[in-house]
Parts: sequence; structure tokens; C-alpha cells
Amino acid sequence: MASWRRGPALRLWAAVFLLDLAFCQGQVEDLDDSFKENRKDDIWLVDFYAPWCGHCKKLEPIWNEVGLEMKSIGSPVKVGKMDATSYSSIASEFGVRGYPTIKLALIRPLPSQQMFEHMQKRHRVFFVYIGGESPLKEKYIDAASELIVYTYFFSASEEVVPAYVTLKEMPAVLVFKDETYFVYDEYEDGDLSSWINRERFQNYLTMDGFLLYELGDTGKLVAIAVIDEKNTSVEHTRLKSIIQEVARDYRDQFHRDFQFGHMDGNDYINTLLMDELKVPTVVVLNTSNQQYFLLDRQIKNAEDMVQFINNILDGTVYAQGGDSILQRLKRIVFDAKSTVVSIFRSSPLMGCFLFGLPLGVISIMCYGICTADADGGYIEERYEVSKSEPDDGPESEETQEPPQPRGGASPLPAPQEPKDVLEKKKD
Repeated sequence: MASWRRGPALRLWAAVFLLDLAFCQGQVEDLDDSFKENRKDDIWLVDFYAPWCGHCKKLEPIWNEVGLEMKSIGSPVKVGKMDATSYSSIASEFGVRGYPTIKLALIRPLPSQQMFEHMQKRHRVFFVYIGGESPLKEKYIDAASELIVYTYFFSASEEVVPAYVTLKEMPAVLVFKDETYFVYDEYEDGDLSSWINRERFQNYLTMDGFLLYELGDTGKLVAIAVIDEKNTSVEHTRLKSIIQEVARDYRDQFHRDFQFGHMDGNDYINTLLMDELKVPTVVVLNTSNQQYFLLDRQIKNAEDMVQFINNILDGTVYAQGGDSILQRLKRIVFDAKSTVVSIFRSSPLMGCFLFGLPLGVISIMCYGICTADADGGYIEERYEVSKSEPDDGPESEETQEPPQPRGGASPLPAPQEPKDVLEKKKD
């Protein structure tokens, strides 16, 4: 009977396992001849393998995990695999000489203006190196190898670049986003990789928790309109439009230091601030050190918002929060409180069980310890009394006879009292 009951459960688990395995394997595409055309529009990370290769078979589950990870983080890099023995011409083109071989084209050339326009329509943010061989290109290649999973990298000649692009010097690195472009300046922007990491986002974004986490690496302050998107009142839509206007019209002034956007609801912001934030409002976050700035004035238009941002930059607006020891202790207490509240809200019975059972056990232990101490003291007290008080027997202690020894031996002589005691008795 037991085996009959376990049968369906085992079959169910087996089915789930097979589906999961099929899903994982399906994340890595097995490429064919069509890859020659597909690779022009996308970035591909390809594992060239041979069916008989033992090392290739060991790599396969790891490669499936790579495919899943790339997809989960929204990476522009597509992961695939190709049987190099069946498509030897493509493998030779990539310089494959052994198995397994992993190839990634970091920087793709844009050979024509048509291709450049195609990439502008396809990608919201992408970087382009313009010029010939130079130390700047080497830095660009290094930055691409580090950040290829986050954004797109291309190269082009000056003739391919759109006519509206103005370059003061060559070579140059540009980022195209928000229907405009920005040119990298080594003296103002610092390290190229850091600049690319800061500029890989659009200037205005719809924020969520994961995006705020990613923005922590940019070092930028994030100005957010916290609104209720279901609320169509004037105040909610007005604050959102003000942030959009500042992001659009003041991008040259603030794009190096600020990221702009809006967030639906205040739940996530409340956990960051450890406080209840009224909606709608504007908050400025420093996600690198958990500091934040709250409005100290009423925002009526874009000029008020610009003044508020300038006051943050010149240090006249007080920064709250941070990552000090006191704030970390406060964070621990807040997280514990939030966990308890969320448990009781979602399942009151479960909350009572989880927290009531340990409290009950502790109470019983404390009661046992207290009562054990009280009983022991009472017994000890009675024992002391019994030692100090004589028994009320028929004979006094002076008239009691000493115990007789065994075996008929003569009794022991009674102990002699001291002479001074005898004299007192005579008196």
C-alpha cells in the first residue's frame, strides 16, 4: 500500500525534474547555418563543441547555467552552442582549433549609415568607437570585455556617423541614447570604464528595486517621483512630468551626477528609508551609501526642482540615512520588525505558532527554575531548624543512654566532663 501511494508522487517529481531539465537546456540555442546572418544583429557567446568530446559534455550543464543567467539579468549577449564538426566553415572563420572553444565578438563594426540607423532603432543605449588604432581603442576594448553583458559596443568610421554628430577630435567614444549623444571626455569623465558604466542607462527610467540596485554601481544620485500610477489626480501626474522635464531639458547640466525616473508606490522606498513616505513626493537617493534627501520645499515647476538639485550638489540640503553603525543597528531592528509584521499579516495563525511556541517553552523553563530554587530553600531551612532544636522525646539528652556496642563488648567509658563544669554543678 505504501509503495502504491509513493508511485504517483515519484512520477510527479520525475516529470518536474525532466521539465526543469528541458527548460534549462532550452535556454542555450543549438546554432546552424543561419547563425551567419543572425550574428550581425546580436552579440553571441558561442561554445564550439564536438559530440565525441568528453570535456564538451562536462561543460554542457555549466553552459546551460550561463545561458539562464544571461537571460535572467537581461543581458544583450545571447548564448549559443554549435557543433563545430557539422559546421566546420563557421568554426574555421572563428579560428576554432580545439574543443570546446568559446568565442565572443566584443565589438561589432558598423560598415554603413544604414546599419548605423538600424542600430539606433534597435537599441536604446549603445556605445561607438570612432577612429583608428590608438590607446583609446585599447581602453575601449578592455571596457567592452568588462561590461559586454550590460550594453552594446560598436566601432565605425567617421563617414558612417550621422551628420548631426560633431566631433572636436579623433579618436572618440560616444554613447547614443535619449535621441541624442554624449562624447567621452577623459578630463571631465575620468576612467573610460567608469564612464561607460554610468552612461549605460537612459536618462529617465521607470524604477524598481533591481534597477535601483544596479544604479548603485554608477555613483549617481537618483531623483525619483514616487507616485501612484493608478491615481490620475493632478498632483501625481504633475510631479512625474516635472521630473521628466528636468531629465530632458537639463541633461547637459545634470547627466554626469543624476539619474531620473519615477516609481509606482512607496513600498520599496519605505524599506530603504525605514519610514513611511507620503505619496506623491520626490526623493533623491544615493544608492551607493544609502543616504537620501527629502524635499525641503514645495515643488511647483521644473525650476523649483532644479534649485533643489543644485542645493543638494552644493551641500545645503541635509542628507539623511547612511551606512553608519547606528543606521545599521536601526536597519536590523527595522528588518526584524518588518518580518514579524509581514508574517502576522499574511498568516496570523502561523505567526502565533512561530512566536508563541518559543515563548511558551521559555516561560515553562523560567517557571521550573524559579520553583526549583524556592523548594530547595524551604527544605534547607527545615533542615537547619531540625539541627538546632532538640527532639521532644520522653527522655532528655542528659538521661539518654549511649548505644551498646555489638558482640557483647563492654560499654565505652562515658566521656569525662571538664573540671570547671563539675564544680559548677556541685555549687
